[in-house]
Amino acid sequence: MAAFEYQALNGQGREEKGVLEADSVRQVRQLLREKGLTPLGVNPTRQKEGGKKAGVLTNLFKPSLSVNERALITRQLATLIGAALPVEEALMAVSRQSEKPSTQSMMLTVRSKVMEGFSLANSLGEYPRAFPSLHRATVAAGESAGHLDLVLNRLADFTESQQESAAKITQALIYPVILLVLTVFILSGLLGYVVPDIVKVFADSEQELPMLTTVVISASDFVVDYGLVVFVFIIAVIAGVQRLLKVPSIRLSWDRQVLALPIFGKLSRGTNTAQFASTLSILSSSGVPLVDALRIAGEVLSNTWLRKQVIEATVKVSEGSSLSSALERSGQFPPMMLHMIASGESSGELDDMLFRVAKHQQQDADLLMSILLSLFGPMMLIVLGGAVFVIVMAILMPIISLNQLVV
Repeated sequence: MAAFEYQALNGQGREEKGVLEADSVRQVRQLLREKGLTPLGVNPTRQKEGGKKAGVLTNLFKPSLSVNERALITRQLATLIGAALPVEEALMAVSRQSEKPSTQSMMLTVRSKVMEGFSLANSLGEYPRAFPSLHRATVAAGESAGHLDLVLNRLADFTESQQESAAKITQALIYPVILLVLTVFILSGLLGYVVPDIVKVFADSEQELPMLTTVVISASDFVVDYGLVVFVFIIAVIAGVQRLLKVPSIRLSWDRQVLALPIFGKLSRGTNTAQFASTLSILSSSGVPLVDALRIAGEVLSNTWLRKQVIEATVKVSEGSSLSSALERSGQFPPMMLHMIASGESSGELDDMLFRVAKHQQQDADLLMSILLSLFGPMMLIVLGGAVFVIVMAILMPIISLNQLVV
């Protein structure tokens, strides 16, 4: 049976959308009529591929899943399969559990592939944007080892930890970002509107203005005359930099320089190595060969320079080198990580050591990130308070001088 998306009118004349499984479009229309619905349109949830090129173009328009949605689906599948439900029934239950029509359609399409005789990993490959290579490779390893429920649980843990880390960072960034926006708006308002009105009081005075007042007035004139131009220029620069970073050679050089920065380099290295070790751990413990696991784990690295080093290390490992020595040659991975990997290789507990490395690196990265974010808020308050103080003093100093002249 295949999955079909439908549009129909109910008894009240309202349009309804959904997904049904049937052998043909005609059967779907019959099922809709039995439910008291008037069919408007019925289409298969996936189209037959007309070649490799058509398949690649089709994948660009296929739906994707957020990290949270992927973690939920993986956890539900692990629970149902662990309860001895067949894979196709588990997929049907997950599709019915979802409230989004696109997710329902996706899971029913995967179920149709499974019922055609394909493995779950191959069926998930119908939606590469929703289920990345790491996800599919881990599922394939679980199927071949006969421990699909355990592997799915481990994969769900990994995906949920990713979601939690992203949520923590987002939550921690809310306060500093609000302060930054308020600082920019308040200073722009003071320099663009408040200061010019107050300057009119001193315009007819022959008094020589203090240097601080002169500087603030000049800054105010600049904001009034060129503030919009500067704003557009900043937006253009940001857009230009983003466009340049899409060039592979420039992005590679940029990422290499980022790793050399004092604080942000350590943060980038810690986050990437934690992600790499965690991915490698889950793949290796699921039975994926080390060379294949390295290739997949390298794809999750956001820093292209580190990704290049992992690709070179993968070649060395395939030639017979140990993982620790192959990574050590790059000179980009923390010594603690290399020592723990070497210890895991010698003791035969590489999976456990990789898990510990990932946990240790993630803790260090989270600690550094929390310190930076905790400092950013007070820094914004200091900048805002200092700027307001300077503007107030620049306004009060001429007033105090006028009062002294009058006396």
